Amino acid sequence: MAIHPIIRALRRHKAGVLLIVLQIALTLAIVCNAIFIVAQRIARVERPTGAQEAGLIRISQTWLDAPEGDGTATVEALDALQRTDLATLRQLPDVLDVAASDSMPLQGAIWSADLRLKPDQRHASTQAALYYGDEHMLPTLGLRLIAGRNFTASEIDHHTIRSTQAAPVVIVTKAVADSMFPSGDALGKTIYLDVRPSTIVGIVERLQTPTVAPWGNRWAYNSILLPVRLDGSSASYALRVRPGRARAVMRAARAALFALNPVREMPDTWGIQTMQQIRSKAYRGDRGTAILLGTVCVILLCVTAAGIVGLTSFWVDQRRRQIGIRRALGARRIDILHYFQIENLLIAGAGVVLGVLLAAVISFWLMTHYAMPRMPLSYLLAGVLVMLGLGQLAVFVPARRASNVPPVVATRSV
Repeated sequence: MAIHPIIRALRRHKAGVLLIVLQIALTLAIVCNAIFIVAQRIARVERPTGAQEAGLIRISQTWLDAPEGDGTATVEALDALQRTDLATLRQLPDVLDVAASDSMPLQGAIWSADLRLKPDQRHASTQAALYYGDEHMLPTLGLRLIAGRNFTASEIDHHTIRSTQAAPVVIVTKAVADSMFPSGDALGKTIYLDVRPSTIVGIVERLQTPTVAPWGNRWAYNSILLPVRLDGSSASYALRVRPGRARAVMRAARAALFALNPVREMPDTWGIQTMQQIRSKAYRGDRGTAILLGTVCVILLCVTAAGIVGLTSFWVDQRRRQIGIRRALGARRIDILHYFQIENLLIAGAGVVLGVLLAAVISFWLMTHYAMPRMPLSYLLAGVLVMLGLGQLAVFVPARRASNVPPVVATRSV
C-alpha cells in the first residue's frame, strides 16, 4: 500500500494528529521512567537482609526505673538488668536462642564508623554500620559465617555508647572485607574503626544495615559486629523461635518480662515484632510508591488507547463516503483495515521517536536531582514496542468497523 496518500490525508487533520503524537510521546516518556522506578523499588524491597527472617523476633523496651549516670556501679546495674532479661527469655518454651542486639537489619539504632587501614589514614576507606551484641548474635540472627569464627563468651564486654573503649575483635560482612582487602586476605587483619584498632576474627556472608534511608544505600551491606552489650535505660533483644511459634512466644515474652519488672515500657506497635513485620514497615513507602506509579502507568496507557480509538472512530465517520468509493472501486475489507493500521503506525512512530527523546531527558533530570541510576536502553525499547502494539490494538476496532462499510455508501449522498 502506498504511504503517500496516507500522509496526504493526515495533513488534512493536523490538530488531531499532533494531539495523538504528543499523547503517545508523553505516555512513553512517563511510563518508561515510572516502570524503571517501580523496578528499582521492587528490587529494593526484595533484597535479602542476610538474616534468617522466619522465626526471628525483636524486642525493644525501656526500664522506667533504670539508674542514671556513667559510673561503674550504674553501668553494672544496667548490665545486670539486661542479663536478667536475657536469662528469663531463654527459659521460655519454643525459644531456641536469645541475643543482646542493639539493632536489627532494617530497624533499630544505627551507629556507624569510618573504616581505615591505618590510624593516621587521612581519608576513610569506607563506612560501616556497627552492630553491638553478644556471642549469641550470629546464631540468633541466622547469619552465615563464611570465614573465621564467632565471638567467645570471654570476649564479650559491656559499656555505654559513650565509652571510647575499643573492641579488640570484630566480625565483618563480606562487603566490608572485600572493600578493605580486595585480595581476599581480610581474616586476621587489623582495621581501625575511626581511630580504634580491631582484629577481624570472622566474616559473614551478608548483613544489611539497620537503615533503609537513601543515604545508606551506598553501603547497605557494610556491617560490623562488635562483642559488646550496650548498657543504657533501653535494651533490645533478638529471639530465634521454633517455626510457627512466633505469636505464642511474643505473648509469653511480654508477660514474662513484665512479671520480672513491671516498671518498663514496651509499646504495642513496635515493642515486640517479627522480622516480617519489621520488613513490611521498613518498605511500606517503597511498596506504596510502586503501587502508585503502576496505577498511573495503567491510567496513562488506557487514556492513550482511548484517545486513539476516539480519534480513529471520528475519522472513520468522516470518511465513510470515501471508504465506500474505495470499496466500489475494488478495495477489499483487508485493504481498508490495513489502511487505518498503517496510518496509526505512522502516527505512533512519530510519537515514540519524540517520546524516546523526552524519556531520556526525564531520566537525565532524575539522575541529576535524585541520584537515580541511568535507565537501561531495554526500558526504552520495551516502551516503544508497547506503545506501537497498544496503538495497533486500539485502532483495530474502529478500523474493522471501517472495513465493514459497504460500497453502496458511496451513492447515498449523491
